[in-house]
Amino acid sequence: MIIQVPALDELPALRAIERAAGEPFRGLGMAAVADDEPPSPALLTEFQRAGRALAAYEEAGPGGGPRRPVGYLLWEPVDGCTHIEQVSVHPDQARRGIGRALIDRAMGDGGRVALTLTTFTEVPWNAPYYARIGFRALPEAELTPGLRAIRAHEAALGLDRWPRVAMRRESGREG
Repeated sequence: MIIQVPALDELPALRAIERAAGEPFRGLGMAAVADDEPPSPALLTEFQRAGRALAAYEEAGPGGGPRRPVGYLLWEPVDGCTHIEQVSVHPDQARRGIGRALIDRAMGDGGRVALTLTTFTEVPWNAPYYARIGFRALPEAELTPGLRAIRAHEAALGLDRWPRVAMRRESGREG
């Protein structure tokens, strides 16, 4: 697997990955999440140009053709940490360690003391997965100002109709 900042012409493929990765939420009664629009081309371009977008690629494309992205991650600095804004893997590539590899790479590229993210607590491939790879749920008292702002924004978007949590993984700690 190759992980690198995607080229500008690959950003539409990241939107397609996001749409596909959202579909399993439908089966959990979370159609609003499944139907949510992927990050806009402008937002993806902003992350890409800042070097805060990572894409995972197959070593070679089908039949030896061109490589294609199979997962991606967006991150931003928040309160001295590398905050994972989004990580998605195409469902046909699930359970191959792609998400974990992207997260581990973000830790290195972000150069911060810890990784943070917010996620759904009751979705098996969300909080339970992140706990398995070394993240811990943050109690309310440990939320930084930036994480509080992110959680407030998520609540304003209606995401709190399903239980959510902020999580943190210290540098060098893996599950």
